[in-house]
Amino acid sequence: MAIPVSKNQEITLEISGLGSDGQGIGRVEGYALFVAGALPGERVRARVIKTTASYGVGRLMAVLLPSADRAVPECPAYGRCGGCSLQHMSYAAQLAFKERQVRDALTRIGGFAEPPVRSILGAAEPWRYRNKAAFPAIAGKPTGFGMFAPRSHRIVPLEDCLLQNKADTGAMQAVSQWAWECGLAGYDESSGQGVLRHLMTRSTAAGEVMVVLVTTGPLPKPARLVDLLQKNLPGFVSLVHNINRAKTNVITGDTYKTIWGADTLTETLCGLDFSVSPASFLQVNHRQTEALYDTALQFAALTPDAVVVDLYCGIGTLSLCAAKRAREVVGVEIVPQAIENARKNAERNGLHNTRFLCGAAEEELPRIFDELKAPPDVVLLDPPRKGCDPALIETLLQFCPQRLVYVSCNPATLARDLKLLKEAYSLQTVQPVDMFPQTAHVETVVLLSKLNAKQHIEVELHLDELDLTAAESKATYEEIKEYVLEKFGLKVSSLYISQVKRKCGLDVGQNYNLSKKEDAKVPRCPPEKEAAIMEALKYFQMI
Repeated sequence: MAIPVSKNQEITLEISGLGSDGQGIGRVEGYALFVAGALPGERVRARVIKTTASYGVGRLMAVLLPSADRAVPECPAYGRCGGCSLQHMSYAAQLAFKERQVRDALTRIGGFAEPPVRSILGAAEPWRYRNKAAFPAIAGKPTGFGMFAPRSHRIVPLEDCLLQNKADTGAMQAVSQWAWECGLAGYDESSGQGVLRHLMTRSTAAGEVMVVLVTTGPLPKPARLVDLLQKNLPGFVSLVHNINRAKTNVITGDTYKTIWGADTLTETLCGLDFSVSPASFLQVNHRQTEALYDTALQFAALTPDAVVVDLYCGIGTLSLCAAKRAREVVGVEIVPQAIENARKNAERNGLHNTRFLCGAAEEELPRIFDELKAPPDVVLLDPPRKGCDPALIETLLQFCPQRLVYVSCNPATLARDLKLLKEAYSLQTVQPVDMFPQTAHVETVVLLSKLNAKQHIEVELHLDELDLTAAESKATYEEIKEYVLEKFGLKVSSLYISQVKRKCGLDVGQNYNLSKKEDAKVPRCPPEKEAAIMEALKYFQMI
C-alpha cells in the first residue's frame, strides 16, 4: 500500500498504544507512526522525520490533548539525553506499562493464554538509584562530560544526572578541573584524537565511591587529581586508571591500575559482603536488587538438602544468597574475573558449600549433570538480554531439573525461551520488578516447575485434537516487519524474512533472495533477527 504520510509533514495524531521502548504509537490509515514522548489517549501534533515501508517515526511537536498520566520531566536535559525515556510518564503509569509489557510478551510471543503475572514490585525511590555510571568526555574539550543523545554518539553535556548517585556531580567537577589544568582534550571517536575518554564511578550503599578514568595514555599530575577528588567527593576511596587506545565504542580496555586507594569496593547485599572490582557486574539498583533476589529465593523454595546450579552467576551474588539455604551451590560464568571475584566472595563470607566454574553455561551444564549423577533440585538462570543459548535449553529439556528460576532483563527473549521450555515445564509464577525507573527496562523473575509424565502426555493428546486450520493464515512481509519492530525493536528486511520462510518450508518467490550479480554474496540473516522472524511466523500461525 502507498505510505499515507511523507517526511517533514506535520500531522495531528491520536496515540493508541506504547512500543517496547515507551514510544507512543499512532496510526494514519493503518500505518504505524512511533512518536517518542507521546502517551496513549493523547492527541498530538507530530512531524514525520522518517518513513519506511512498514512504519514511520515522528517527532513530538505539541500535546494537544494530554493524558492524565503525563508528568513534567524533572531533568532539564530530558528528551535530548538518551539516559532515560519515561520521565514524561507518572511513575504509576510507568509501572503499569512495564507490567503490561511482560504480560503481552508472554501472551503474544510465549503463547501463554493467561500468564500468571503478579503486580509489579515498584521502587520506593525512583530517583538517584544507580550505583554505577559511565560519562563520555566531550570531544575536543578538557572541561566537560555528558551522556549520549538517543540512538547516537553525539554527547549531551551534563552537570548532573537524576538517576545517578549525587556524588557523581562532585566527580565530574573534580575531573573537569584537573583536565582543564592539564590541557587534556576529550576523545573524538571519529578522528581517534584526544586523551580523556570516559569517567566511570561505582558507589556502595554505605557511601564509598570508586572513580575510574579511561584514557588513551598516562595520567598527568595524579596527585593533583586525587586532591581534587578528596575535596569534591565525599566517600572517595579509590582512583583507578584504565587505558583504551582502540578505535572502538567499547568503553574500557583490558587493564586496570589502581592509582590511589583500594583495588575494590565492599558492597553489602542481602546480609553478605561482596568485593566489587571496576569491571565486576553488579545490579545497579541496590534496593531493588534485594527485592529481586528475595523473590528468586522464595521461588526456589530451598531446603538444607537442596543442590543448586546458578548459571550466568556473575560475581556470585545470587549464588551465595542461595548457599545460605542449600547444601551445595555450583555457579557458572564465562568471565574469568567475575569467577575470581565469586570465589573470593564465597571465602570472605565463609560459604564453603559453593564452587564456581569458568565457562559457557551451555557447555558446563552437561558436565555438571554428569558429575552430580542426578539433576539438581533447582537451576537459577540469569542470562544477558539475548536470553539463553539454544543448546542450554536443549540440555535443560533433556535432564529436567525439578524447578527453574529464570531472572530476565528482556521480556521478549524471556517469552521466547519459556515457549521452548513449556514442553517439559509448567509456568507457575511471574514477578516483574522495576529495577530501572524512568526507563523502559524491566526485570522479571519466573518460576517453572517440571511437568509430570502423565500430565505431559495428556496435553500432547489434547493438542492433536485441535482444529489447526488457522495455521493456513498468512501475513504480509510488511506485517511481519511491523511485528518484529514493535515486539523486539529490530528492523528486518524482506530478504531476511524470505530466508527464514525458506528454512521453515514456506513458499517464497523463486528469485526472492537471489542477487542479479553473478557470484554475489547474499547476506545471511543474523541469529537474533532469525529468532524474531520465527516468532512472528508463529504469531501469525504460519508455522
